[in-house]
Amino acid sequence: MNLANKITVARILLVPVFLYFVLENIPYGTYIAAAIFVVAASTDGLDGYLARKRKEVTNLGKLLDPLADKLLITAALVSLVESGVLPAWVAIIIISRELAVTGLRALVAAEGVVIHASPVAKLKTISQIVAIVGLLIDNYPFSLIGFPFTDIAVWVAIVLTVWSGVEYFLGASRYLRWQ
Repeated sequence: MNLANKITVARILLVPVFLYFVLENIPYGTYIAAAIFVVAASTDGLDGYLARKRKEVTNLGKLLDPLADKLLITAALVSLVESGVLPAWVAIIIISRELAVTGLRALVAAEGVVIHASPVAKLKTISQIVAIVGLLIDNYPFSLIGFPFTDIAVWVAIVLTVWSGVEYFLGASRYLRWQ
């Protein structure tokens, strides 16, 4: 297993550690969970960069990388809903988009087409990470001045999630057969 794939596996293994800290009643647990989440999320770009730079792109990596991303984001969203910090409808929109785009990619892959992440999709990922971290740390330090940064970040994530999902489906519409 190459270095990039090891980093991806490490990201997957951080998910239960993250969940432990976010869901257990531990002093500063959500802050520790936020730090773990940031570390795990930051490995996403690193593993892809290393795989391409070292010319070690593998089928295993192509499978594990998006799986690791979805596991991390989904675990964070569900745990935030469980904790009462995030409305379920927000998590459902984000998770549904992820599943729909994953299915779309699988369908067009059968046609020999690869759909790469668009700039909006990359912004979507960043916005989701920012929103999740903001929710985990209870809008700190913005809460000190009464600024609803996290609320804004969640709305930005929702808009970019829907926008990028629509963008993917419109871009792939010629490969879909509506019968």
